[in-house]
Formats: sequence, C-alpha cells, structure tokens
Amino acid sequence: MVQANLTSVTIFFFLGFSHYPKVEVIVFVLCLLMYLITLLGSIILISITVLDSHLHKPMYFFLSNLSFLDIGYISSAFIPMLANFVSGKNSISFLGCAAQMYFSLAMGSTECVLLSMMAYDRYVAICNPLRYPTIMNKSVCVQIAAGSWVAGCLTALVETVSVLQLSLCGHNTINHFACEILAVLKLVCVDTSVVELIMLVITILLLPMTMLLICISYAFILSNILRISSVDGQNKAFSTCAAHLTVVVLFYGTALSMYLKPSAIESQEIDKFTALVYGGLTPMLNPIIYSLRNKEVKAAVKKLLIRNPFGTVLISALNNIGASRLT
Repeated sequence: MVQANLTSVTIFFFLGFSHYPKVEVIVFVLCLLMYLITLLGSIILISITVLDSHLHKPMYFFLSNLSFLDIGYISSAFIPMLANFVSGKNSISFLGCAAQMYFSLAMGSTECVLLSMMAYDRYVAICNPLRYPTIMNKSVCVQIAAGSWVAGCLTALVETVSVLQLSLCGHNTINHFACEILAVLKLVCVDTSVVELIMLVITILLLPMTMLLICISYAFILSNILRISSVDGQNKAFSTCAAHLTVVVLFYGTALSMYLKPSAIESQEIDKFTALVYGGLTPMLNPIIYSLRNKEVKAAVKKLLIRNPFGTVLISALNNIGASRLT
C-alpha cells in the first residue's frame, strides 16, 4: 500500500452526499438558508450590542462574541461546501483543508469555553447582584473573552498539526462534505493512538469539564431562584437563564454525539447529518433563541429598524397584519 504524508497531498476530494443526488440538492438549499439566516441574525445581534447603550452589559458583550463565533464556524464549514456544489468540483486544496479544519475546531472549541463563562456570568448576576458590576467589570469581561479565544485557538492548533503530520493510505477522498478532523483521520494508515489520545484529552477538557462548570453554576442559580419570594422575580430570573440553557443543550448535545460517541455505533452518514445540525442548525438558532426570549434585545432590534426607512415600512406592515387578525 502506497503511503503519502498528508502535507505532500495537494488536493482533497469530498464524497459529501453524492450517493444521494436528490438529498444533495435538498441539503444545499437547507444549508444556504441556514447560512443566510445565521449571517443576518448574528450581524443584527452584534450591531445592536454595539449601537444600543442599554446593551452595554457583560451578558451582551459575551453574546456578541458568541454571534461572531457562529458566523466564523458556519462560514468555515458551509462556504466551501456551497461553492463546491455550485461549481461541481467537490474538491479543496491542502492549505484550504488545513485552514477549514483549524478554523472549525477553533470556533467550536472557543464556543465551549465561552458558554461556560456565560454561565458564570449568569451565576454572578443572580447570586451576587450587588457585587455584579464590580466582579464582572469591563476589564474582567475582556480578559474572559480573550482567554476563551486563546484557549480555543491553541487547542485547535494542537489537534490540526497533530493530524496533518500523519501519513495517508494512498487516497485523498474524504467521506464528508468538509475537512472534519475525524473524517480526515480515517484516511490515515499509520498508528493514530497518540493523536487520538491528544484529541480525547482536549475533548474531555472542552466538553465534559466545561459542562460540569455550567451545571455547577446553574445548580447555585436554581438554589438562589427558589429562595426568591417574588413570583415576578423568579420568572425574570428563569427567563434570563432559559435562553442560555437552550443554547447549551443544543450545542453540547450535538457536540457530544459527534466526538464522544462509542465507536461501535459509528456511521459516516450519521456523522454527516450530525455535522449539519452541529455546524448549521445550532448557529442559526442561537440569535433566534436569544432574540425571542429577551425583551431588551427585541426593543433594541425594533429601535434599529425604526432608524432604517425599510425597517419602518416592515414594522408598519407587521402592525397592520396584527390589526387585521384582531378584526
């Protein structure tokens, strides 16, 4: 069997969903819609957190970082796939594959750390409201966000370099729609135990460990909420945390099913659809979830639309539709 170092390969080919032509068209349309909705929703969230002074708070600072991560993650995974479908090439250069692998891992890893830090932010806000402005000051927020980015980028670099140093089994066809690290690892014909150990350690640090921090934070939050005598106060606290918890469940549920599933139930086709949910559906739902359950965000979006002539027409049309339904 001919062996070739990964770095000596100049081009990779994707199988994608080519075995199912009808499914491939549906996947393309769905991915395009998910990408456009994610792009629009995330840009709106970033814009209002910058432009609206009422949203200059730690929670919205972290939310804008999360939106930026969503744009980066879905762009790194979906743009090459959509471009390949339109061109019909289904290929990517070695450097393009390495960059896609790195940025996908970096954005996903950073989001793991950031979500746990957002849980800590909610813990301080609800359990220590008087000290919240002091504890979560601007400097601390910037350090937390920067730390999340550095941790995510460094772990992604370690994983990417570890895989790209291995040797192929004489073929360069990836049974996936992107340069997903597990799919690329299947092309390798040398011993991968060291690389798999590195990936396992990083995955445990980024998934179960950050999940544990989130669970501990919300255990204290729940305990504190139950001691609130006011029903309105309890509802407000639950509403504040519900959006973040929904995002956590979606993100960690799909991530765990991808990277910590038993090898006995491994299926490449299932992995592809899981990757679509993890890489497309979750980023698309994030801005929607945070917008629907947050009065401050909805008020800021409405204010932003009113400033725009097209937005004024849109709001007027929505109000007319609502009035016609009532009559």
